[in-house]
Amino acid sequence: MSTKILPEQETTPRTSHGDGDHERFAHYADKHKITESMVTGTPIRALCGKVWVPSRDPKKYPVCPECKEIYEGLPKNIGGGDDKQ
Repeated sequence: MSTKILPEQETTPRTSHGDGDHERFAHYADKHKITESMVTGTPIRALCGKVWVPSRDPKKYPVCPECKEIYEGLPKNIGGGDDKQ
């Protein structure tokens, strides 16, 4: 039997829009991870650094400005793995 020690992960949002604002936005993250997270309940990390378990309809919220800025700066030929939630 072996034990894996995982590195500590920062769970505090690294954003300029203040505490609680993350809940008012739809965030960009890998669409495969979004689906897996919704099924398993495992938290994922958005492009802006928010860690959460997706559980709501992202179409009802504006896109996180920080996620949008990061997403727009990514190369366009990376395979389309990002989506919003």
